[in-house]
Amino acid sequence: MKIGNNMVVSIDYTLKDVNGEIIDTSDGRAPLDYIHGTGSIIQGLESALEGKSAGDELSVTIPPEEAYGLRDDSLAQSVDKKIFETEETLEVGMQFQAPSDQGMMIVTVTEIDGDSVTVDTNHPLAGETLQFDVAVVDVREPTQEELGHGHAHGRGG
Repeated sequence: MKIGNNMVVSIDYTLKDVNGEIIDTSDGRAPLDYIHGTGSIIQGLESALEGKSAGDELSVTIPPEEAYGLRDDSLAQSVDKKIFETEETLEVGMQFQAPSDQGMMIVTVTEIDGDSVTVDTNHPLAGETLQFDVAVVDVREPTQEELGHGHAHGRGG
């Protein structure tokens, strides 16, 4: 069975940056299950997997425009330190979830100057070229429940 829209796909993967450093991997975990064509994974990887079958392996380089987008410096803003509800000492590099018009998003602290904190709402991998090594584990028809929920239920429901 070939990968196409609305098929449930299971993949093992390793994600690296352009220097070969591992960013994420499914190694030692269950494969990633998703419904193809629903935007559940980045566009470039989804396009590369189109038409593949269980047992296929591929290595693909994804430019930022087909991954998490280019960095947008206008997405950094200064906020009052008081809005951070944490017992920890606030440090550059810390990440927090924050509500937005599109749901929850991750913000990264990039600068602290007294009571002023600069946060960046770009995706942490925005602007990055990504390299994936992928093995297609399984391809199957979705259940009606999976289609209704908009996501794969994976092994065991």
